[in-house]
Amino acid sequence: QVRLKESGGGLVQPGGSLTLSCAASGFTSNNWAIAFVRQAPGKEREGVACFSSRFGETHYADSVKGRFTISGNKVENTVLLQMNNLSPEDTAVYICAAEQYSLCVLRDLQVFDYWGQGTQVTVSS
Repeated sequence: QVRLKESGGGLVQPGGSLTLSCAASGFTSNNWAIAFVRQAPGKEREGVACFSSRFGETHYADSVKGRFTISGNKVENTVLLQMNNLSPEDTAVYICAAEQYSLCVLRDLQVFDYWGQGTQVTVSS
């Protein structure tokens, strides 16, 4: 059973930075992809960033390119999301999602079979 645990959420002022982490356990192979998906009130879920273990690839939504950086540790099965220059529009619950074919498809969240509980990120002055 794959389990995902997010950490690192909180309250930050506009323009500030925050780092989220996702720790995974239970993968049956070394090929996996972990994404951060955010859910804001009244909005659809949005895949914002993804790391693929097989090729070390990273993918980003246009809304976060240049501000967010995702990185992964293939040995520890962990992923970090460094978020810079945050704005109130980034306020959401950030949820860790994973699949075991090392495919990052941010526009089709159905590819992700495993989901964490989420961590709240609030950007406010």
